Amino acid sequence: MRQSLAPAACVLSACLSMPLGAIAAPHPFNVEDLVNMQRVSDPVLSPDGRTVVYTVRETDLAANRGRTDLWSLDLATKGAQPRRLTTDPENDSSPEWTADGREIYFLSSRSGSSQVWRLPASGGEAMQVTSLPLDVGTFRLASNAGRLAVTLEVFPDCDQLSCTVDRLEQAKHPKDSGEAYERIFVRHWDTWADGRISQLFVLQLSNGVASEPVSVSKSLDADVPSKPFGDASEYTFSPDGSRLVFATRIKGKSEPWSTNFDLYEVGADGNGLRNLTEDNPAWDTQPVFSRDGSQLAWRAMTRPGFEADRFHIMVMDMKSGKRRALTQDWDRSVDALAFAKDGRTLYVTTDHFGQHPLWSVDVKSGKPTMLTGPGRVEAFSVGDKEIVMATSSLKSPAELQALTIKGSDLRTLPRMNEAALAEIRFGEPEQFTFAGADGATVYGYVMKPADFKPGTKYPVAFIIHGGPQGSFSNSWSYRWNPQTYAGAGYASVFIDFHGSTGYGQAFTDSISQDWGGKPLEDLQKGLAAALQNYPWLDGARTCALGASYGGYMVNWIAGNWSEPFKCLVNHDGVFDSRGMSYSTEELWFTEWEQGGIAWEVPENVEKFNPVNHVANWDKPMLVIHGVRDYRIPYAQGLSTFTALQRKGIPSRLLIFPDENHWVLKPNNSIRWHHEVEQWLNQWTGKSTE
Repeated sequence: MRQSLAPAACVLSACLSMPLGAIAAPHPFNVEDLVNMQRVSDPVLSPDGRTVVYTVRETDLAANRGRTDLWSLDLATKGAQPRRLTTDPENDSSPEWTADGREIYFLSSRSGSSQVWRLPASGGEAMQVTSLPLDVGTFRLASNAGRLAVTLEVFPDCDQLSCTVDRLEQAKHPKDSGEAYERIFVRHWDTWADGRISQLFVLQLSNGVASEPVSVSKSLDADVPSKPFGDASEYTFSPDGSRLVFATRIKGKSEPWSTNFDLYEVGADGNGLRNLTEDNPAWDTQPVFSRDGSQLAWRAMTRPGFEADRFHIMVMDMKSGKRRALTQDWDRSVDALAFAKDGRTLYVTTDHFGQHPLWSVDVKSGKPTMLTGPGRVEAFSVGDKEIVMATSSLKSPAELQALTIKGSDLRTLPRMNEAALAEIRFGEPEQFTFAGADGATVYGYVMKPADFKPGTKYPVAFIIHGGPQGSFSNSWSYRWNPQTYAGAGYASVFIDFHGSTGYGQAFTDSISQDWGGKPLEDLQKGLAAALQNYPWLDGARTCALGASYGGYMVNWIAGNWSEPFKCLVNHDGVFDSRGMSYSTEELWFTEWEQGGIAWEVPENVEKFNPVNHVANWDKPMLVIHGVRDYRIPYAQGLSTFTALQRKGIPSRLLIFPDENHWVLKPNNSIRWHHEVEQWLNQWTGKSTE
């Protein structure tokens, strides 16, 4: 890759301490490169389409955390370079433009808590908009800037925010340590329940200062947005700012096994609450209005209880109330969506044969047209003439691109990681296909080591994705990134087995109640096909690695297909399916995947249960788990390690007391990668080369 000139590199990313003009020899990609990449997200176009503002996350290794700032780019001026808008040591994120384009509203923790701030688009000092006694979780700005919607965590029986504040303060000094619960979801993802729910509030704005908040969702026993990963895309103002539509799920006692999210409409004053999707017992979410307010579109599922059902698009005529399913005949699950200015087109993203492109969907006919090629469109913002996207691939973290709406011309915008990428050697990926289970065409990728030399055979990292309804696609990851293995001298192979997304809903459905069946066959045939077609893969020095479902599959492989592997790496994997059924939090997942409640279908639970095959285990395994993982509780990892140790199998346990289902802290990520690489080196013999 071309080396950037020093002045441009200093604009786009942090300059390295080297003399001007000095050029460092490119080095193989490593985990230190990974954690120090600048992470581009949330591009938002100004109303006139001339400027994009976006978020950039940088890593502070000394503080062991990431921090985010706002940046902008002048799209109308040739040669313009990115400009940093905020420099506060705390996080600034979630930008939104005012309708006149003069100001940018954003979330910031610079005051000591998360609040809404505003910044002149031309530059200058940020001004605080909200001064609430609780953290603002998310926000939305009405297009006329006369109203602001925020979400706050409150105790539902409190009428004033001060009541929640007082109760939280009292909880810091309890008389005893007992905690009692009367319904499950006592813990979710990585947090124990404390009785609070997230409510949606509306505040009036006067000269950029917010009034007292009024809850518009208080009458519902429900979180807005959803937990743990819900965001501001789950609610929206109508274009005139008089109403809001939001997605939520009623809690009751069925929340842990329900996927019944509904769309509610309510006046900005809190009156007139009504359920728009009461007739659909499955998931409805991400409402978006057309610019004239005449249409409302959203994503909807049809099968209750199945979190990986296909999301299709629903459209409602707001005057008549008539609804129609727009993309029922399109066998893809829609991700993000946004209206074009004229309301005749919706722009969406989907998984698609190992890619994640942007599409246009005709609102009248539902016909989809793919607009972008290889790679993953992570986020996008629609203007009148252009769409600005954050796009990643297996060889690049997310960077900005602009697509003209007429003509579909794609241009690359200045890259935040230009200087860093110029100093790195990457492995080359290649997609391939083979005949998998039931003769189906299955897709996979191979990646060469960064220092590939023809005629040399390389040890193999056989990486298994989680989900299981997910995909190891042509995209960038900050956790499981094949380039870290390429930089360490490994080839890698990763297969989108039965159950993966982007190949039609029937293919996605096929893994349910068959976790150890067709997916295992695909992995076996995929590895065999790769070894046959790519002679530089050393099948005698192969290790299998995976997390979540991938960790489950590593345990399943250990008892059912261990012979080709020198070692195994299991991160947050299921050891005992029966124990998992009773200790995980989102019960809808296990109950759908096993075809019922554990005590009703014990034969299904045991059919592909790794614990039943421990007697066959004989391969060295590295076991990794986060103590705050409540999706697959850490006792599963401890049980795996106990079985390995009791059988005398070489094994190692790496525990992170402060991590959840993912490893997020920068220094923990570095430790994770070094531990995994050392394990692979030890058992493939690479460390002695």
